[in-house]
Parts: sequence; structure tokens; C-alpha cells
Amino acid sequence: MAAGKQVLAADDIDRSLTRLSYEIIEKTGGGDDVVILGIPTRGVHVGARIVEKLSQQGANVAAGVLDITMYRDDLDRQPTRTPHPTSIPACGVDSKTVVLVDDVLYSGRTIRAALEALSDLGRPAAVQLAVLVDRGHRQLPIRPDYVGKNLPTSRSEAVSVLLKETDGVDAVVIGKGK
Repeated sequence: MAAGKQVLAADDIDRSLTRLSYEIIEKTGGGDDVVILGIPTRGVHVGARIVEKLSQQGANVAAGVLDITMYRDDLDRQPTRTPHPTSIPACGVDSKTVVLVDDVLYSGRTIRAALEALSDLGRPAAVQLAVLVDRGHRQLPIRPDYVGKNLPTSRSEAVSVLLKETDGVDAVVIGKGK
């Protein structure tokens, strides 16, 4: 597990995702015409878990993956990233309510890139944002519609979301930043 203080354990994450799924059903009028798009890497897994919880509640939502690598504004400042395939469900995104899903919302730049990538794929009726953790420090006017946990942090701290699918364990940890 990542070094630092654990602020969410597996059961906390599960409860948060269950609550998010109920909120999505309520806000979208039952989940009809909803497309969940996870943002790689961990947003894809968080999105898949939300889709599973939505289906357990009787909602039939479409799901996919939205890669934003080539839309980022920090490509020259970050280590080389391998693009992930974008997969859009057969129903597409036109006239749908698209819920973008990511693990942590920080500056808002990832979501800005996601909005640009999404605009190249079609014209949704509405775009909403679901995040497991909102840590604040926005640089852009972006606000999530669904939040698992608001986690006030300092800029010098790092928030690590660990998921079984990628890390073998579910946890959210706050540690020292770079």
C-alpha cells in the first residue's frame, strides 16, 4: 500500500460508490439514456463499479472508456503516457446524459481534456461528473455533480486511490507529494 495516512478503506469506497449510484439514478430520472465513461486509468474501474451498482438497482446504462491523453495540456511536462483505447457504446453519446467518471478531481485539467475529447465524439444532451475523491485546488471552473468524498488537502500532499483491479487493495491514502 502507498505510504501515508489511509482515509478511506474498502468498505468506505464501496459505500461511497453505492451512494453515487443512487444519486445518479435520482438526478437522471432512473438512469435511462445514461452513458458512463470512465477516464483511464482508475476512473475506468470506478466507472465499472458504478455501472455494476446501477444495474443492481435496475438501471440499464451503457458504459465506455474515454481516453484523454492527446487532449491534455501538460504533455510536454509529464512523462510519456501510453494512450488507452477509447470505447464508446454502440448507442453513442448523442442526446445522452454522459457521466464522466474519474478517481480524483484536483485542478480540473483532466476534466477539461475529457470535455474536449467528448466533443469530438458527439453531442450529449448533458454532461455530468462523478469522482470518488474531490481534493480541491481547482484551477478551472469545474465542479463535480457526484462526489464520493470531499477531502481537503494541501497542495504539498498527494492523494492515492488504490483499487483491487490495479493495486490489489481498495484504499484512499494521503501522503507527501513530490
